[in-house]
Amino acid sequence: MAYDTEFELLKQRGFVMPEGAHILPSNDILASDAMAMDAAPTLSTTANAGIPAFMATYVDPKLIDVVFSPMRGAEIAGEVKKGDWITPTAIFPMIESTGRTVSYGDWNNNGIVDLNANFPDRQSYHYQVFARWGEREVEMAGAARIQWVAKLRQSAALKLNKFQNQTYFYGVKGLRNYGYLNDPRLPAAEVASVKTAGGTSWDKAEPEEILADCIAVITQLRAQSAGYVDTDSEITLGMSPTRAGVMTLSNKYGLSAFDLLKKQYANISIVQAVEFGDAAGMTVQTMIAVAKEIEGQQVAEAAFTEKLRTHSVVTAPSGWEQKLSQGTWGAIIYLPFGVATMTGI
Repeated sequence: MAYDTEFELLKQRGFVMPEGAHILPSNDILASDAMAMDAAPTLSTTANAGIPAFMATYVDPKLIDVVFSPMRGAEIAGEVKKGDWITPTAIFPMIESTGRTVSYGDWNNNGIVDLNANFPDRQSYHYQVFARWGEREVEMAGAARIQWVAKLRQSAALKLNKFQNQTYFYGVKGLRNYGYLNDPRLPAAEVASVKTAGGTSWDKAEPEEILADCIAVITQLRAQSAGYVDTDSEITLGMSPTRAGVMTLSNKYGLSAFDLLKKQYANISIVQAVEFGDAAGMTVQTMIAVAKEIEGQQVAEAAFTEKLRTHSVVTAPSGWEQKLSQGTWGAIIYLPFGVATMTGI
């Protein structure tokens, strides 16, 4: 059939598409019910004007870990291993010299020296967590590019270390296991001085008033140690991050409390930890001063039995689990007079 004749037949039937005439194989189809298109049909799918949102969603390949408060208990006076996970009790022998002198005489038999031995002890505390992962869980996490098992172990180590850090400050209730803030052998805490703006808090205190509190707690440390702690001693001040921040406020001469303190005590350092007053629920701000050593002896140490012990991976029908554990002694304060505390700052 000639092109013109075919075109005319299409035109008569309402088709005006000269460039697409040959997509129809024959006029027989046009004349049948098979090609009845005289009205737009109802949609058999849901009306939509776009693509699914997830197809245009960007997924960052970098995993962002939630940040927790820093763990600073081990920085105050150092950290050390004592015993192991089968050690329930530790004894720390102490020797004190005793005796008296008398006036000399050729035939005098008075005057004597002796030793007093003491054996203070501490109890360890061991704690654990479980990491569990299933086959399908790991596969699904892998589709999101998440190393699920590695992250579970990382989470377990974090939770164990967070608890251990807490014991360095507060010990473990019900055991002879204490921390820097609650060891019963520590001298009574000093109270911060009343400020010009009112109260004892550093919130509205002048740099000179903050400096006076710092010197007061160090002076208490010097008095307790009978002069072994002096201006040249290595001293650590422990306080909350907010109080350490207040120490950087300058006076009218451009000097902060920290500047003035460092001028007087060149070997002083500051450890900032939320456990001194910034942790959730805490209302008392505390500062401690810890001498590094007295007469060559360590004043205090944070101690553990096991820093991390990973136990056997146990296979389940469609998954695995693993126990991880640690042990702590809290903070062992060998020389309590080497620690001074001030509250209400």
